[in-house]
Amino acid sequence: MGKPTGFMEYTRMENPYRDAAQRLLDFDDLHASLPDHERHCQASRCMDCGVPFCQSDFGCPLHNLIPEWNDLLYRGQEKEALNRLLMTAPFPEFTGRVCPALCEKACNLADDGVTNRDNELYLIETGFEKGWIKPRIPAVRTGKKIAVAGSGPSGLAAADLLNQMGHHVTLIERADRPGGLLMYGIPNMKLPKEIIERRIRLMEAEGISFLLNTEAGPDIADAYDAVLLCGGSRKPRSLNAAGMDAHGISFAVDFLTEATKAVLRGTAPSICAEGKSVVVVGGGDTGNDCVGTVLRQGCASVAQLEMMPEPSSRRMSGNPWPQWPRVLRTDYGQAEAIAVKGCDPRTYETTVSKILTDAANGITAIETVRLQFAGGKPRPIPGSEQRLPCDLLLIAAGFVGCEDQTAQAFGLAKDARGRLLPEDGSHHLGGRLFSAGDMRTGQSLVVRALADGRAAAKEVHAFLQKYSF
Repeated sequence: MGKPTGFMEYTRMENPYRDAAQRLLDFDDLHASLPDHERHCQASRCMDCGVPFCQSDFGCPLHNLIPEWNDLLYRGQEKEALNRLLMTAPFPEFTGRVCPALCEKACNLADDGVTNRDNELYLIETGFEKGWIKPRIPAVRTGKKIAVAGSGPSGLAAADLLNQMGHHVTLIERADRPGGLLMYGIPNMKLPKEIIERRIRLMEAEGISFLLNTEAGPDIADAYDAVLLCGGSRKPRSLNAAGMDAHGISFAVDFLTEATKAVLRGTAPSICAEGKSVVVVGGGDTGNDCVGTVLRQGCASVAQLEMMPEPSSRRMSGNPWPQWPRVLRTDYGQAEAIAVKGCDPRTYETTVSKILTDAANGITAIETVRLQFAGGKPRPIPGSEQRLPCDLLLIAAGFVGCEDQTAQAFGLAKDARGRLLPEDGSHHLGGRLFSAGDMRTGQSLVVRALADGRAAAKEVHAFLQKYSF
């Protein structure tokens, strides 16, 4: 059970951030690593509680056997710890970097929870460094061919498990590189792209094929025994503001995609914040990623608008442990803005009411309005309008479901939330079609997409065992 007194002897210590001023000079990894012995000490804080909420539905969607591999890590049995982790976690190198660590907030140590995310990242990176991670090539193939449309988190997780089950899997991706959201929706400093490419090379060695720059449609699907749609929830929510046709407005994922492509090519991005007054609409993770990215590109200023009220700094009575704490957080992008600009970029209960342009229809400023919530709905406060200089407006207001073209191509109807979610809650859309990840559930976390992709793979496998073609 780790060290019985470990949680009393050692304080919680996460992988430290690099200095803000230094890390803003590049798009390299945000974090440094702790020494090996310190990571063992951190693992010793795990008590193997009688009721380990960390691996429950409150904690890890993958139901990782967290107390077990923490105990092995504490004892220095790193290879055995990694093997236990990989029983449930397909890609710890991703979740160890981008997961919000629900398990840590569900830990019985509460806000002082065990550093599970950093521990799993240490294990997988140690495994790659020491050559423990090798291609797992199935001994027997079933002869069944499966197409997975979309190579984001759910698609990769589903393909990985289906391949291990012995099926022939082809991942179809419209972009020029695999990875989906992981590749182009998350900045390089948060998830270095060589980490994704390393995993893709491993999956290829295991027998998975990748078909890039290709749009999945019924014509392609006809060549497979089953088709799993994992295209994500990519339809962005727009703004209800006059002037949305102005130049200098971009949806967040489009901006982040171009920024990452520029980093990978070593060229200037096609959408660049250098020298510009930037306004980011949306206070979530993607909005924060935009803030961190525009700072690295050399923006003149950055403001971040959030329509919801500012969260409390502590848990409210309706949000008890072990639920995820809905409290105020300052993420890396906001911390960087505070460090170099002198203030938090966020303004709450505010949205864009009007976009102002010049004679060439280029954005020059925005008009904002304060909001008040009545009956759960936001309403503008008359007379609260203000003008902000803006020549790059980034919209990170979330997503409203899967793209229309995907549903239309396969003749599928989306539900009221834009999802390809069967009425029975399964992954089976009928015939040989299945769905998984954000396309099925709506936008969510990478770790939930991984879990849903694995669940869908099991349904596809059961379907193929029951029916033969």
